Amino acid sequence: MKIKITSYDSLLSVARQQPEPQRLLFVFLKASLPKDYEGDEAIQFQSGQGGELRPVMCVDKILDELGSFSDLVEESERIEKEWQLVLVAGLAGRDGVVPSSDEAERPLKMMIHTVENGGDLTKYMAFDREGAPVEFG
Repeated sequence: MKIKITSYDSLLSVARQQPEPQRLLFVFLKASLPKDYEGDEAIQFQSGQGGELRPVMCVDKILDELGSFSDLVEESERIEKEWQLVLVAGLAGRDGVVPSSDEAERPLKMMIHTVENGGDLTKYMAFDREGAPVEFG
């Protein structure tokens, strides 16, 4: 049975129900106009359409370190105020042990690489700054 995640809270709930402890990976993204934009792209971008996403920061957290989505936004703004979306992925532990931050480094780099190279973002959860889920594709 596929579980539908409809909010940040439901994401945390599903993560807590997994058979192995989870570390969540967050990559915060900013939308910008491509350097080689053409024609109407600037007008579309100004109206909230198009552009490209680029990573501006990332973090990994165990579930006990996470509160509400507004807590996550508040914490992120201490480092980077200019982000529009956050990608989230789960990293499962093994044998009841939650993955370390060191173990999260490679998957975080892979997420960043996916964004920077225009890869498939549909495999990640995404939320806008208000905590509303965003779907790609």
